[in-house]
Amino acid sequence: MTDRLTTLVDQDVKPRGPLQAGLDDRFDVTVGGSNVPAELIADLEGVDVLFTTSRLPLTEAVIEASSLSIIAKIGTGLDSIDLEAAEEHGVTVVYTPGMNARSVAEHALTLLLAVKRNVRIGGNALRDGKWRDEVPNASPVTDTTVGIVGFGNVGSRLAGLLSGFTAEVLTSDPYVHEIDTDVTGATLTDLETVVSESDAVVVTAELTAETEGLIDAEVLSTMKDSAVLVNTARGPIVDQDALIEALDAGSIAGAGLDVFEEEPLPADSRLHEFDNVVVTPHIAASSEVARTNIVETLADLTTRYLAGEPLPERFVATAADAPVQE
Repeated sequence: MTDRLTTLVDQDVKPRGPLQAGLDDRFDVTVGGSNVPAELIADLEGVDVLFTTSRLPLTEAVIEASSLSIIAKIGTGLDSIDLEAAEEHGVTVVYTPGMNARSVAEHALTLLLAVKRNVRIGGNALRDGKWRDEVPNASPVTDTTVGIVGFGNVGSRLAGLLSGFTAEVLTSDPYVHEIDTDVTGATLTDLETVVSESDAVVVTAELTAETEGLIDAEVLSTMKDSAVLVNTARGPIVDQDALIEALDAGSIAGAGLDVFEEEPLPADSRLHEFDNVVVTPHIAASSEVARTNIVETLADLTTRYLAGEPLPERFVATAADAPVQE
């Protein structure tokens, strides 16, 4: 690297003011970045530092062709970055696990309530000149059973929020011990039980080889026909075609989705056609407070890395030549 640091900031990284304030005059910042790998390779030519969201596909080919020294990634999910390639090519990757968990948990609850309380159905009725007598009665969340698939930072916080609804919380997560559910009172069980016994199933798991396509046609078929599905994790965890088939058949009561197999969700997606489906554009983690704290943290981690200072272990995904402190 030269004394000047060519820096690319993904256009989805916001707010940019606090990020820029945390960087000194060495950083020559450009905003952009294509989500098409071949175009991203060109965008990263000569770039030393990248601040990114999951929008940019940092594949092996992209990383191999780049001159990156550090990738600073917003959020917890690292599925958009080939970490093995980063390590092999000497690229340090830092991220912010858990810092947006409360925001995502709140959004999951928002989607759950929006679907259960017929928010979209009611809004469409008003638009069409109708009134409450033409809107079906809402379903409660209070005193129901909510299943959470994945009990990490987001899932555990969602369970805490649900305590205010006196909901029974079931959860499945092969990497969690029963002691991890004690504080929230959630019951750790298997996926089949979570899906079949819950009035709502909320997906908060990380996208991995194990979870890709986890919520498929077979799993959806075991849900109650009065239950709803919420996904604020990653789109590919849910088989979207199977979900649409279940909605068509009325074998589930609705869905609240912030993430999709293809993003942005196409305007002609059939998911837009269902009154009992509420969709949002992958904004669960994007609260003002959470994002500000995250970009400030990423700016600090990056400047510390470049100064050769040790980085907290929890924020480091790969450490090519960065000292790490526990």
